[in-house]
Amino acid sequence: MPMRLDLHMHSTASDGACSPAEVVKRATGRLDVIALTDHDTVGGVEQATRAAAGLPLHVIPGVELSSTHRGRDVHVLGYFIDPTSPSLREHESKAMGSRERRMEEMIARLGNQGIHVEMEAVLRAAGPDRGSIGRPHLARALVEAGHASSVPDAFDRWIGDIQPSFVPTSLIDPGGVVAVVKAAGGIAVWAHPPLDLIDELLPSMVRDGLRGLEVYRPRADARLIGHLERTARTAGLLVTGGSDWHTPDAGSDLGDFHVTGEDVSRFLEEGGM
Repeated sequence: MPMRLDLHMHSTASDGACSPAEVVKRATGRLDVIALTDHDTVGGVEQATRAAAGLPLHVIPGVELSSTHRGRDVHVLGYFIDPTSPSLREHESKAMGSRERRMEEMIARLGNQGIHVEMEAVLRAAGPDRGSIGRPHLARALVEAGHASSVPDAFDRWIGDIQPSFVPTSLIDPGGVVAVVKAAGGIAVWAHPPLDLIDELLPSMVRDGLRGLEVYRPRADARLIGHLERTARTAGLLVTGGSDWHTPDAGSDLGDFHVTGEDVSRFLEEGGM
């Protein structure tokens, strides 16, 4: 059987619904390799690695770092990183404060629309293990307050990218987070790259040390995949893929989507696997 990998997922260390140990449990037997890539924190990596000890599952230490370009969120995945890296710890500390300020602004914008939710409810939804807070936590608080029927409904009606309440994560620029990944000894990959930003940003991000593009995703159609594959090949970049899994409540479980070792062979070689 080909090696099955999912290189993009989240836990309660950021905005996922399952603890790092629960993520490992769900993945075991359905996947061979996973990367835990929580938003702006490596707080779950040690627990996931410890939970996978002795199991037929390899955990790649990872992270998904947030950056901002002209008011747009640009996310960079870091793989095979050193979780103790000072550069990562510094980014994590800055991101925590920035994410809390962003959440307060989104709550205020919702309030201006007559949708009232408290910061305490968002923090309660995030739970005690959080390393960062994000929109899924706000979505759960909106559901709890009766303003939405489900997390997807909360995004669609109130906090999605095109809604008035949306506030981008205001941190550093894309080149800055690529540099953080490099300083942590990792491989930097552009997560779910928006097509309308690729031509503008890719050359500078490659100069800064970007090594790959996330090409294979559950909802990516053949046309998008083909375009990203050609872009990566032309730029000499690696390709990766992952589900961006957060919760089983969204209708899919870990292992429902995967890439094969052949799909991402160059990535695995560069990572020493």
